[in-house]
Amino acid sequence: MKVLMANKFFHLNGGSERVFFQERELLQKKGIAVIDFSMQDRRNFDSVYAGLFVDNINYESTEGFSRKLKTALSFIHSAEAVRKLEKLLTQERPDVAHLHNIYHQLTPSIITVLKRHGIKVALTLHDYKLLCPSYLALNHGHICTACNGKAFWKSVTHHCQDSRMQELLLAGEGLWHLWRRSYEAVDVFIAPSQFLADLTSRRIPQEKIHILRNGINLDEYSSPYADRGYILYFGRLSKEKGIRTLLEAHSKLNSAIPLQVVGSGPLAESLQSAYPDVQFIGYKTGTELHDLIREAALVVVPSECYENCSMSVLEAMASGKAVIGSNLGGLPEQIEDGVSGFLFEPGNAHDLAEKMNRLMQDRALRQDMGMAGRKIIEEKFSLHEHGDKLICIYRQLCN
Repeated sequence: MKVLMANKFFHLNGGSERVFFQERELLQKKGIAVIDFSMQDRRNFDSVYAGLFVDNINYESTEGFSRKLKTALSFIHSAEAVRKLEKLLTQERPDVAHLHNIYHQLTPSIITVLKRHGIKVALTLHDYKLLCPSYLALNHGHICTACNGKAFWKSVTHHCQDSRMQELLLAGEGLWHLWRRSYEAVDVFIAPSQFLADLTSRRIPQEKIHILRNGINLDEYSSPYADRGYILYFGRLSKEKGIRTLLEAHSKLNSAIPLQVVGSGPLAESLQSAYPDVQFIGYKTGTELHDLIREAALVVVPSECYENCSMSVLEAMASGKAVIGSNLGGLPEQIEDGVSGFLFEPGNAHDLAEKMNRLMQDRALRQDMGMAGRKIIEEKFSLHEHGDKLICIYRQLCN
């Protein structure tokens, strides 16, 4: 079997890329030929197919009216992606195409090319792009699903972006691909949570959506259950991730309880100035991040946006850590309240502080929850089982 895997980033840019590269490596280990299609970037991993990746596109750095207009059109339909994919398909002739994040840089225009070549198409849903032009289902920090997969002009009338140009461009993109039925040509959608599947069914028939939860390689995570007594957050430092709520909640605790914040983002500098007692460590990955998780007392995922199947939660539970997360989106499908951690009301610093304090005062409870979380990971989120189910989806498509 030959599988073409497409994602606009070919380096670790976030949780969706973690899933993409995990699946890619797993397929290769199982003897499946993987064909890469992505965008050029100096941070990219090596690929024998890099010569057919699209040129790097930075929508924020474009200057000049004609340049902006050309870039805006490629935001909706990439002629370059179509041309290069045509060449790649003729050269490699894959059986299945598995798409991840393709919008803006690769664009859904590549779906039409794949179908024209008779290739079955699977698309993993990492966010809410099919329902919301800006993909986060947020309007200035507040959850919003007003467009609902059809009324994309509401991104303009509701002023959900920082500029009118952004609003018009996103609305135009959504309406164009709705008219072209670009996403409707996909054969099967893969949703990592029931929550995301249910929302997506507002636009896509339920029978085309297959739930396949993200997996994690358990061999990479040890679970000693002991800890060094600090609370840990790791992720993007931005409003929708609930980092301000966490910092406010921490300020209500005993000042002797340390909080370590790992990550970068637009709020990094302002938060460091406002909360000098918190340890801001910056962006970490690999062994450094694993060590920080393994030695933490508990992990907090305070998101105020719809998470799907959070890799942060999976990493924490695989490391035997109790997790406190927002009772929102797909998080309740991962965290069993009172068993592997606690759920709290999104944005409620008092509720979060109470639950953090309870776990920090009871070492035995957080260790019990950590062990329960590790067991849940082993039973429901094994990467090997994830890979077997993914290959099963491919085979069903080919048949």
